[in-house]
Amino acid sequence: MRPAAVSDLLTLSTLAYASAATAIAAAVAGALRVRRGTADWTFVLGLCLLATERVLAGLSLEADTLGESEIWQQWRLLALAPIPGTWLVFSLTFARTNSSEFLRKWQLIWPAALVVPTALVLGYRHDLFVALHADETERWVLVLGWPATFLFGVLLPVSVLVLMNLERTYRASVGTLRWRIKFMLLGVGIIFVTAVYTTSQAVLYRSLTASLETVSTIALLTATAVIARYLFRNTRFDTEVYPSQSVLEGSLIAVLAGIYLLGVGVVARFVSQFGGDSAFAVKSFVLFMALVLLAVLFQSDRMRSLVRRMVSRHFQRPVYDYQAVWRRYSERTAALVDQTELCREVVTLTAEVFQALSVTIWLGNESRDEFAVAASTSLSAEKARAAIPTKPEIVAVLAYFEARPQPVDIESTEEPWAVALRRWHPSEFTTGGHRICAPLIRHGRVSGIIMIGDRISGISFPEQDMDMLLCVAGHVATRLLNVQLAQRLMQAKELEAFQTMAAFFVHDLKNAASTLNLMLQNLPLHFNDPAFREDALRGMGKTVAHMNRLISRLGQLRHDLSLNLAPADLGAAVQSALRGLENPAGVTITKDFQTVPPCPLDQEQFGKVVTNLVLNAIEATPAAGSIRLATAQLGSEAVLSVTDTGCGMSPEFMQRSLFRPFQTTKKTGLGIGMFQSKMIVEAHGGRMTVASTPGQGTTFQVFLPLHGK
Repeated sequence: MRPAAVSDLLTLSTLAYASAATAIAAAVAGALRVRRGTADWTFVLGLCLLATERVLAGLSLEADTLGESEIWQQWRLLALAPIPGTWLVFSLTFARTNSSEFLRKWQLIWPAALVVPTALVLGYRHDLFVALHADETERWVLVLGWPATFLFGVLLPVSVLVLMNLERTYRASVGTLRWRIKFMLLGVGIIFVTAVYTTSQAVLYRSLTASLETVSTIALLTATAVIARYLFRNTRFDTEVYPSQSVLEGSLIAVLAGIYLLGVGVVARFVSQFGGDSAFAVKSFVLFMALVLLAVLFQSDRMRSLVRRMVSRHFQRPVYDYQAVWRRYSERTAALVDQTELCREVVTLTAEVFQALSVTIWLGNESRDEFAVAASTSLSAEKARAAIPTKPEIVAVLAYFEARPQPVDIESTEEPWAVALRRWHPSEFTTGGHRICAPLIRHGRVSGIIMIGDRISGISFPEQDMDMLLCVAGHVATRLLNVQLAQRLMQAKELEAFQTMAAFFVHDLKNAASTLNLMLQNLPLHFNDPAFREDALRGMGKTVAHMNRLISRLGQLRHDLSLNLAPADLGAAVQSALRGLENPAGVTITKDFQTVPPCPLDQEQFGKVVTNLVLNAIEATPAAGSIRLATAQLGSEAVLSVTDTGCGMSPEFMQRSLFRPFQTTKKTGLGIGMFQSKMIVEAHGGRMTVASTPGQGTTFQVFLPLHGK
């Protein structure tokens, strides 16, 4: 080999080692993060595998003989085999609130993507290559055997699936959420765009060449630089979006990959028919990158905003086509019957229409003394908790908007209501321009606030924007009212059906209880038979007690609760309810009952609340777990807290199902315990709250007024 060629190969191997070093550095930076979820460890593992694969590629480039190059390439394929599968798991979990649902849905695909390629390399390691040679343009050319060809044939669609999932996450994000994650998605996308190119070349020509290693090395160097930008921008993987679980249809990545593979296949056949082109591989790679860059350009918010403004300026059309905007909102929200889903769709649409990165909807409760984030393109769950409005802020904001129900620029004044709104909706960028908001009015009352900020390029909000926001706010308020009325109607129908079902339950169980009682009356006739006596007494007693409990619980829900209130000590009432419960094996129950003034209680009914909460905690808590019961005084309320270290509940279940009848996560549960508990607490004039983290535990709190309703 010529000295110049040796020098070139040493340079290429050095680049490979450098790319491995940058990948390890990015992996270390990712490992130092606070969270330890699936996306975190697959990110670290994926980069470590990429670094290993590049080191082995570098060793194959600087090997002294073709035989040594072949051996190093065999080991490289072993490191390469699990890489797409690992990143497929990452693409299913990164920045996704519902990542566990995607892992379950893909539970046959991602394990196969990890196991099949690795097993193939391990089982047929010595059959991966059938020939090797060198020519004038390549240091070495390894001809693939059928196992290696099949391996790349498997890795190619898995790489496309990774890109499709990254695209799905990108499309589900809007505003600042998209701004936070786009560099990670772009960096990983570069790796797998290149993987699609290199694997397709290997399958097409059934060979590996040294030049393909250069392409992969440059791609990894570029990707780690882009990922470093993400790591510098974000301290944790805490961005959360909620992609649809629908099949990945209409994917731009799938279309681009299909066009590329079809085009390269046809052109390659044409080129080989007429003598070949030594630069064809580079040209096909440039073609693929051009398609991807064009797609990225079309997804740029800044570019779309620029085109839109230019058309408006030079062709003298309004900034907004009101009919088109109204139709978009109507079509995309008409079928939504869940308040959370509706608000998510509205903030996404509003961010698109106003070309803004930060859009948030705050909604109040029935009494309007508490406001919470219904949906946001910028506020994470942690930031939303930090921005929870205080009661004085709510009073000031409601007073202003009920006097002036119009959109307003909250940067234009230092009045208390404007200061409060700025805290509710913090800016993400110093150059994002002003923030505006509009009230959501229902029946002349402010039920919520829609806020917009961080506009692309810091563009101001002229009168046309204010008029459009007023129209949007009116439409959203109407849709929210319709959803609320529909939910009330649904709940009324559910309760009616539940009452009917409860009546049938009570009737049937009463008949069964009467039959068993008759058997108990006849027991003296067979009293001299010890076996019959023992079995009958045990079975009938247990069955009757169980049925009577069901009758009591179901019967309570058929009528309004009638309470016998009397001043009682909260701690003593809890202790009394606990006496009838068995102590669970392996679960530690601790009690911290502080002195609380007596409060009006129906101890029998309240005991059912305590029983439901403690039994739920016991069933959710594994062995070696703990349950803590505590009482305390908070202002004019007595508080009972029940905390467990069990499996926890998802936010979706808590929001949609927890306090509704027949909604349960237990295989044998009726789903009426928490519904009944909420009814009893509200009959006392109190309220219940819940905080839960999946995998960590749950805390229920019962607030009871010290001086009655």
